[in-house]
Amino acid sequence: MNEYAKVILPKVSFSKELFRKELAKCIRWAEKPEELDDLTQWCFQNFAEVHPEILNEVFTHNAA
Repeated sequence: MNEYAKVILPKVSFSKELFRKELAKCIRWAEKPEELDDLTQWCFQNFAEVHPEILNEVFTHNAA
């Protein structure tokens, strides 16, 4: 599933709403904790400067 995220998230990163929607979908589809950890790390490495508020919101909400 993370391969899907690595393809789709860069393509929708121009739009905050699309990015938020697709990121939330990718998080829901993560089957194992390791997949979620990998996705989290990859997202922060690649999008922390573009969408830090979305990353913090989505990953914090998911952790709760």
